[in-house]
Amino acid sequence: MSIGEQSGSLPRRKGQTMSEAPTASTETMEFKSELRQILHLITHSLYSNKEIFLRELISNASDAINKIRFNSINNSDLLDGDTEWKIKLIADKDKNTLTVSDNGTGMSRDTIIDQLGTIAKSGTRAFLETLQQADEASRPELIGQFGVGFYSSFMVADRVTVVSRLAGDPKDQGVRWVSAGEGEFTIKTVDKETHGTDVTLHLKEDEKEFLEEWRLRQVVKEFSDFIEYPVVMDVERHEPVEGEDDKEDDKTEAVVREETLNSMKALWLRSKDEIEEDEYNAFYRQISHDYGDPAKVIHYTAEGLTEFKVLLFIPAKRPFDMMFGDPKVGPRLYVQRVQIMENCEELLPPYLRFIKGVVDCADLPLNVSREILQQNPILDRIRKNIVKRIFTVLEEMKKDEFDKYVAFYRELGPILKEGMAQDFENRDTLTTLAVYESMNTEAGKYISMDEYVDQMPPDQEEIYYLIGEHRGMLERTPYLEVFRDRGWNVLFMTDPIDEFVMSSVDEYREKKYKAADKGDIAADEEGKARAEDDEKTFQALIEALKGKIPEVQDVRLSTRLKDSASCLVADEGAMSAHMERLMQRMGEGGGQTTKRILELNAGHPVVQGLQKLHDSDGEDVRVESIGRLLYEQAVVAEGSKLDDPVGFASRINDLLVKELIRI
Repeated sequence: MSIGEQSGSLPRRKGQTMSEAPTASTETMEFKSELRQILHLITHSLYSNKEIFLRELISNASDAINKIRFNSINNSDLLDGDTEWKIKLIADKDKNTLTVSDNGTGMSRDTIIDQLGTIAKSGTRAFLETLQQADEASRPELIGQFGVGFYSSFMVADRVTVVSRLAGDPKDQGVRWVSAGEGEFTIKTVDKETHGTDVTLHLKEDEKEFLEEWRLRQVVKEFSDFIEYPVVMDVERHEPVEGEDDKEDDKTEAVVREETLNSMKALWLRSKDEIEEDEYNAFYRQISHDYGDPAKVIHYTAEGLTEFKVLLFIPAKRPFDMMFGDPKVGPRLYVQRVQIMENCEELLPPYLRFIKGVVDCADLPLNVSREILQQNPILDRIRKNIVKRIFTVLEEMKKDEFDKYVAFYRELGPILKEGMAQDFENRDTLTTLAVYESMNTEAGKYISMDEYVDQMPPDQEEIYYLIGEHRGMLERTPYLEVFRDRGWNVLFMTDPIDEFVMSSVDEYREKKYKAADKGDIAADEEGKARAEDDEKTFQALIEALKGKIPEVQDVRLSTRLKDSASCLVADEGAMSAHMERLMQRMGEGGGQTTKRILELNAGHPVVQGLQKLHDSDGEDVRVESIGRLLYEQAVVAEGSKLDDPVGFASRINDLLVKELIRI
């Protein structure tokens, strides 16, 4: 948990009503039920990567220092003359305790009860479910993703003590919070000389390794090397006694010195030439809580009218916070190395919310507020610059590392596609970045929009696409028959967002989009001549079926069917069957369906036989029965549910019986 952010309602002490004011004596209070469940899971279900507790405590301490630095811009009295920012680790082997101490903003009594006795409701249930389902390797990373980092202390400690004082409060208004991570905690007002927070972990017997200097150095180097404040600890070294000669029996004395464990150099301020890939990966994991490496690193300095430094990461996989709970959008914004905002939404459009990183701009005032930021033209220039750079990197990745790009797009493409409907200015660029499976590609292989357009034969004038749940359903649909016959390709779109995107776009490279299951497909010259003859032959049957199948808007002969007897198509601009199914799953639309057009294949033996049956006896009940079967099989073929599956089965069985009698 990030100590310093507001949470839910306050927990109660035993026997306390919420109207009572807390006293200065020690109080025992109960955790909220959700937090008890989380603490139980954290304590008993996480077996690997326990060292992440230190990463989270150091990160919380860094956030607290960031906060007081920012708040002190307008109120220097908060500092009490203390501006030597640092995070200190204190390992006491005699007491078996490890303390993480900071001189950050600290917490008041109410805040510490609120922060350490509850957990924000947003995402709690999702966290619990995910933690229970996740495998052992990924569980520790979920800690940071869901903002419960403080509680990871109980993986290694059987008791945790927190002593804190809010900057600006008197010295006698410190607060001590103690808990064993079970069902309750105690809290008491105490004296504390300095503002800030001390978190003391009373380590379990089998976790004493975290008192060793080498182990603490190792963890800090791996997880917190790039924290911008020094992470220090007192270390004992044996040094020669001053004045002694350089002999074999030289005397030494134990000297305790404070040493800094982290490099502390902000990575984005260093030259790319002096940064190793492992350093980039470590910093990415630190700020994103991802357990893998990023797909791409974007690191540059922009010069000119506005100068700023950028270090951004494109994830290889969808982050956990985008699958559960509300993701934090936007990179961290720094001004002269002071963090102004943890997530600056103004720097990235929503469809790039998976991008993680840092932007540091010296041209913004240190006391800039969120309201001023929203109206600041400098921020708008930065946003346009970094969005353009992200697009450039993605385009290069698609061109030079197509397989890697496809893996990225399968994970994050559905989010990136949102921009095609939202961002008119960058729509063509986002379309260029899109990749799809298609009728003419192998399963699992993808084609770009430019490749599709470049491969279009001269007689194809439109970009054809088909939207559905998965490729297996799409590639067997009757809608593709005419395209196979003509040698045209059809894009397969299988992301739920595709329906909404395609309703918002019109063309690409002067080629209109057209859904393969909507409207009519223009026949070639030979087909046009044949269609005129078929219209005359089948006119009476078509008129009869229009009256017998009220579920359809119209009945007509098809120019798209070659092998199948029938299919259902939507009018141009009408809602597709797939869209209706999506709406129904979301509980919208009230279960209503749009009437579609029943297309019949004049060349299919069933349709031809039905036409002859109708010509011989228009009142024959089999005309309606077979016509309805053609409609129902079209419903099944499009992936929708039948309104009367029992009637469909009965009609099929009647046909089977008649066929078997002839044997």
